[in-house]
Amino acid sequence: MSPATPAPESGGAALELLVHGVGGATPQDMLDDPRTVRVTGDRTAAVYRRAEDTEAEDQPERYGARPTPEAYCWSNLTSGDGTRALWLLLLPFMVANLAHWMRPPAQGRPRLVRLYGVLVRLVALTLTVLLTAAACEVALDLTAWQCAGTAACADTYSWLGVLSPVRDGWWSLPGRRLALAALVPTALVGLLWYLSNRTWSAYEAQRPPTGYDAPVAEPGADTETADRGDGGPGPGGIRPALGRPGFWFGRRLVARLRAAHTAAGFLTVAAALATATARHDATAPGAGAVIGPALQVAVAAFLVLVVLVVCRRGRSERRLDLSVERALVSWLPGASLALLLLTALYAGWSRPGWTSGGALPGDAAFGTLTVVQGGLVVALGVVALLLQRPGRDPRTALRGLGGPAVAMLACALAGVMSGGVAQRVADWLDGPGAAHGGPRIAPPVLLSWQASVIPVLLLLLLAPAALLAVRTVLAGRRLHATVEADYDTSGEGDPVRTGQIASGRARAALTDSAPVLVGVVSGATLLLGAASVAGAWASGNVPGRAFDGAHPAVASLASATQALGSWMIGFGFLLFVTWGRRAYKDASARRTIGILWDVGTFWPRAAHPFAPPCYAERAVPDLTWRMSSWTRSTGGRLVISGHSQGSVLAAAAVWQLPPATRGRVALLTYGSPLERLYGRWFPAYFGPDALRALNRTVSCWSNLYRATDPIGGPVRVPADDGRPAVDAPVLPDPVAYGRTREHPLPEPILGHSDYQADPAFAHRRSALLDQLLPAMPRQRDPHETADQGSSGRSSG
Repeated sequence: MSPATPAPESGGAALELLVHGVGGATPQDMLDDPRTVRVTGDRTAAVYRRAEDTEAEDQPERYGARPTPEAYCWSNLTSGDGTRALWLLLLPFMVANLAHWMRPPAQGRPRLVRLYGVLVRLVALTLTVLLTAAACEVALDLTAWQCAGTAACADTYSWLGVLSPVRDGWWSLPGRRLALAALVPTALVGLLWYLSNRTWSAYEAQRPPTGYDAPVAEPGADTETADRGDGGPGPGGIRPALGRPGFWFGRRLVARLRAAHTAAGFLTVAAALATATARHDATAPGAGAVIGPALQVAVAAFLVLVVLVVCRRGRSERRLDLSVERALVSWLPGASLALLLLTALYAGWSRPGWTSGGALPGDAAFGTLTVVQGGLVVALGVVALLLQRPGRDPRTALRGLGGPAVAMLACALAGVMSGGVAQRVADWLDGPGAAHGGPRIAPPVLLSWQASVIPVLLLLLLAPAALLAVRTVLAGRRLHATVEADYDTSGEGDPVRTGQIASGRARAALTDSAPVLVGVVSGATLLLGAASVAGAWASGNVPGRAFDGAHPAVASLASATQALGSWMIGFGFLLFVTWGRRAYKDASARRTIGILWDVGTFWPRAAHPFAPPCYAERAVPDLTWRMSSWTRSTGGRLVISGHSQGSVLAAAAVWQLPPATRGRVALLTYGSPLERLYGRWFPAYFGPDALRALNRTVSCWSNLYRATDPIGGPVRVPADDGRPAVDAPVLPDPVAYGRTREHPLPEPILGHSDYQADPAFAHRRSALLDQLLPAMPRQRDPHETADQGSSGRSSG
């Protein structure tokens, strides 16, 4: 991509700040020069210039009105070192966090907005409990209780020999086996805490630059209040959400939620230990009959406290909240861990005659969690419908039910991960026992039912997928005439070339059908999940045996779905582990996974503290501060140029600028998902009102897009108050239909990439610069040192 542009009509210092999109880009590629230097920043995120441009502001005669290009590279925020592969464990948490930001816009309904946030945080809490319970199922039930308690299974695996009752060792007692196995889920919770705390130190704990902490209207308010305006700050006005001083600084909420979720994980392990041990002590006289119920009551009381902490006020955005509830953050997890240790000591008491048989009471726990999650999702859907305004935007995804649908997907994803681990471990441990005629090693019945519905869900998806495929083919054929008219082929078009372009446009339009697929998957998951719970509780047996007395065709179908579902969920788990292992070792694979995080972790952690960190909490202040400092020190004009996800970062950064700086900044977006993705799925923050407010806020804005782009599209902001429409005419792709004198070789269909290659790009950039105020005399910073070139920092 070439940064060269025609000289605008007005002179003075000018800067183009380039922001790349998903997948990342090197500064050499962005600046089209192998010789680049870091202007400011670090290895994680930094601003780069060409080596010859480092002193551009001190030598204006060399540049005239030509803008100096700078590249902001942020890809290492999501796809840096190998530890990023561990973020795959956090995928359900990330999806749940997205649901928080998908609420419909609301006016004057603060109670409903607050209730929406509380329900999403409760759904997120159940995910932590579910994954911890799955770890308990694998370690405590399948391994320590069932396999180690069976001679054939324990003798097969030498590492379980010390736990075998046949050897009559110190660890062979059931309670001690369970206490030792509890180290596995406890370590998992500790790992989640470590990942969250480590990323918190690098992201949320970093205070935004000085000047962001000025209160903006109602300094005590938090995000869980209804929208009350979309204009910029002014007399009686309230700044849009993404422009509030505390929006990109969620340290207090993340610290509180991290403490609550860590405590919930420890309490889940304690509950598993206490329940199994108290069940035995209930039939034997002694102190255990009293201590067991007392510990269970204590665990329940702490869980209620955790729920209350999660239900407290949400994010504080209208001011920079620097406080942290240190007593709560340290006391709640510590007390829960202490209770877990007491429970482990209680389980480790010597209990002669206690033997392990059957399975631990896991069906009730998983069934209760499934019912609670379904109830929370349904309640969230009701609240989302109540929040809808009568004049809602018809393009809003799923009519405002995107949040509940995505929350359901998060629960389903966590269930698949949990069931996959349990099913795969059970199959692995069950081999020796089944071969010698011993008792089967099996997960809870409910997990088998949930695995059995996966083939049914995939069959249900075939119908809409086939419909979309047929519709895409037909749309491509209908577009033939439109393509030939756009390129004015005069009836002499090439059918093959026309078909390629029309098919590219039709495939790009599939993105707009994503809400349909999400709605079908979420609705089917909710119904099939309810059927799984009902089947497991009613029959008390796996599907293959629950229909033994039914018609042979029904019994065969049940057995087939159970076997196929078990295989698919186990294969999915292996694929997941293999993918994570490859990403840990291979930088290119890690970058591919990073694309997923680029899209999913734009938003702050408002619902789940164990979600991957929000890179925008670093990138947005970086961009905002760079624009503010450069315009203040040079008095020049600046175009922030964002591609794809970079356009979202650019828009968020512009929202954060003070009014005086916005008058010297223009916004250029291309291949932008601002309306197509963010406006439809996050209407409270990027809906039509918010995008129109952004256009009124920034000095000038232009958006470029192609019909063949599956990600970017128009932002649909019309002309307003003398301002032209933001969207430029749709760019032709390819630039030329056939061979021409200017294009002697066939031009490729670029789709989402290489927007700078289009001649319209340089024209639009120059036009934006011409609309900005003339450059003011440069105000040299009195603290600026004479020799900055040696430090790698520009004078700007």
